Amino acid sequence: MSPFQNHCPHLDSVGEITKEDLMQKSHGTCQDCKVRGPNLWACLENRCSYVGCGESQVDHSTIHSQETKHYLTVNLTTLRVWCYACSKEVFLDRKLGTHPSLPHVRPLHQTQENSVQDFKIPSSTTLKTPLVAVFDDLDIEVEEEDELKARGLTGLKNIGNTCYMNAALQALSNCPPLTQFFLDCGGLARTDKKPAICKSYLKLMTELWHKSRPGSVVPTTLFQGIKTVNPTFRGYSQQDAQEFLRCLMDLLHEELKEQVMEVEEDPQTITTEETMEEDKSQSDVDFQSCESCSSSDKAENENGSKGFSEDNNETTMLIQDDENNSEMSKDWQKEKMCNKINKVNSEGELDKDRDSVSEAIDLNNQETVKVQIHSRASAQSASSPKRKKQHKKYRSVISDIFDGTIISSVQCLTCDRVSVTLETFQDLSLPIPGKEDLAKLHSSSHPTSIVKAGSCGEAYAPQGWIAFFMEYVKRFVVSCVPSWFWGPVVTLQDCLAAFFARDELKGDNMYSCEKCKKLRNGVKFCKVQKFPEILCIHLKRFRHELMFSTKISTHVSFPLEGLDLQPFLAKDSPVQIVTYDLLSVICHHGTASSGHYIAYCRNNLNNLWYEFDDQSVTEVSESTVQNAEAYVLFYRKSSEEAQKERRRISNLLNIMEPSLLQFYISRQWLNKFKTFAEPGPISNNDFLCIHGGVPPRKAGYIEDLVLMLPQNIWDNLYSRYGGGPAVNHLYICHTCQIEAEKIEKRRKTELEIFIRLNRAFQEEDSPATFYCISMQWFREWESFVKGKDGDPPGPIDNTKIAVTKCGNVMLRQGADSGQISEETWNFLQSIYGGGPEVILRPPVVHVDPDSLQAEEKIEVETRSL
Repeated sequence: MSPFQNHCPHLDSVGEITKEDLMQKSHGTCQDCKVRGPNLWACLENRCSYVGCGESQVDHSTIHSQETKHYLTVNLTTLRVWCYACSKEVFLDRKLGTHPSLPHVRPLHQTQENSVQDFKIPSSTTLKTPLVAVFDDLDIEVEEEDELKARGLTGLKNIGNTCYMNAALQALSNCPPLTQFFLDCGGLARTDKKPAICKSYLKLMTELWHKSRPGSVVPTTLFQGIKTVNPTFRGYSQQDAQEFLRCLMDLLHEELKEQVMEVEEDPQTITTEETMEEDKSQSDVDFQSCESCSSSDKAENENGSKGFSEDNNETTMLIQDDENNSEMSKDWQKEKMCNKINKVNSEGELDKDRDSVSEAIDLNNQETVKVQIHSRASAQSASSPKRKKQHKKYRSVISDIFDGTIISSVQCLTCDRVSVTLETFQDLSLPIPGKEDLAKLHSSSHPTSIVKAGSCGEAYAPQGWIAFFMEYVKRFVVSCVPSWFWGPVVTLQDCLAAFFARDELKGDNMYSCEKCKKLRNGVKFCKVQKFPEILCIHLKRFRHELMFSTKISTHVSFPLEGLDLQPFLAKDSPVQIVTYDLLSVICHHGTASSGHYIAYCRNNLNNLWYEFDDQSVTEVSESTVQNAEAYVLFYRKSSEEAQKERRRISNLLNIMEPSLLQFYISRQWLNKFKTFAEPGPISNNDFLCIHGGVPPRKAGYIEDLVLMLPQNIWDNLYSRYGGGPAVNHLYICHTCQIEAEKIEKRRKTELEIFIRLNRAFQEEDSPATFYCISMQWFREWESFVKGKDGDPPGPIDNTKIAVTKCGNVMLRQGADSGQISEETWNFLQSIYGGGPEVILRPPVVHVDPDSLQAEEKIEVETRSL
């Protein structure tokens, strides 16, 4: 489907309907199982009066659609329309009312062996006028009905050992920034990638949080989509809730990510005693890292890490769209290995091209060394002039909410060389310290930094004499009870301190110092440069505890409110809010025969705690939550000031001041203002191009991207948060139209020529030569010609698949490469350049004429017999 084609083509099949007809049907039953509502769905096909149940029952509405090819159905409770063919929500007013002017789209056509799209972008298009912001767009309003029957208290049915998924989904569902994005900005859940997890998640959130919610729903569509991508979750065996969370969040990021082009000036390199270099010490393997590869950073190098989905026909070069599932599955297998690889490669590999960051570190001799983190380009020269440079970066609502940054440092104790790197994390995997570790953490001699600048007591400073007394009594009681009966009492603060504690690199873990050129004793520690809006914490319990134990051996206590992370914040961090409140807990209730996941979640509307045990939802006390054996915790930044600011801005809407100008603002940023403690500067770049207009591909759904604000609201927001740019007029960028037409013509031409040349290559019986090409580069080129990536690839890079022996360039054994004809190589090389040429020549088999005649004679005699 063309990115410019926004409307649902199946709306033409809708018959004559009225709201009264739908209301009458809502009082009926499913025509198959006779179950009553809510959550009944009515078919909208012309002359079809079918009404069926939804996912909360047997889902006969979906079965009806599959059997009859009737794609449009309406929820008789919410009156929202869903198209099964398009896998998205559609709006009837676009068919029944006057249809807005949309970019003219020429009919698409497909060849027999490929999907080449041909369309022309118009020179003029009318944009649909965005809606005016209302109170609900600026603050979360709690209605009287919600106080009596809060939304979001819908259970999830277990469909075969899926309690791990149900608990994880309920925990995410009760993260307001993420849920409000799907509820308020659902029109942005657009993707051409299969299996369209974001659309399934949107549908699920809509059902869970609607006012007329059912008692429970079945997340079948979402679960099936994840199983097609990740084979781990196929079958009916119990799985890990944390692994499911990482998989789901990674898939949502991949489908919702948008490229952000940042123009920066390279910083002038500052001459210091120490320089930033890559640390490749083997001792880094044992360092406790965040153990979670960032989705946003992974996306920056996605082309280098993706696996190639092979077809049954090994000579088929073009990867079909329906093979993306296999490709994404391999991506996820690599993601699972990231926990181990991250410990080795994150040092010096992540965020090398980000903004310059300096960290003041006090050394043992009390001297201060400024360690400069700069880009590779600036590292090549001691003094280079400032120049503009573009960094390719991706962001999504997932990275906006869950991504944080850790700054880690390693110091050689011989030469005092210090290296500092930045590492992006999406969750923190915390160890649970034992008795000996606790003793070290609470001793005054255990430092938390590279230098002797303080002790771990800073992280445990008692907040008043009462807290000190309670802590003393607790540890005295624990000391009187055998550890085999109770186990050590550990707090979440203990786990955080153990994670961020100084790590001594000595013995088998000695540090390979680049300056000394030897193995040296060293120290390593980390601090947080940027805390995320929602902090996901994973407690690393042993698997036998989760799956087979009747009792968790170590109980970790955690606060419901006021988790203070100030002790773990870097000195120069711009973060202002470091206090967090608990949102939800995924815990494990184990027995000797089975394991079972449940979730405790705080409802954002009434501030009460509930237990989500599959389809059962029950209100619980705070003490019940605190006694739970936590496995995964979600904490949210707490800010009374942000809540007051939202109420103040919302109340300004009631002041009807005459406004000469109307301002357009991003829906995504308004969602941040509505739900974030620190929304950051206003950012309207998600609906603007670099020229200041609306990109043509976003013109058809501009109303999903933008809201209109009166001048007084804009003035208050801009004076408080800054950012921008200010937008008073929306127009489709003519420059981007011309560029899009050129790039589409180029895509189509390159793809058609490649298919023609490759078809001829496949028809050759015995080619004399094969030209090898890097599959990493080929995937980048394929993403470009298929319209999945807006930028063409760079020069052909065969350096990773080539090896030189005796002056000849040969194919490296086991290289990730493909084979193309000489004509195809010349075609691609003439456009992109690069190399080197890697040529394979099949050996020629010489046949003896006498032996050939003898074989023919034997064959003739055999036939005669």
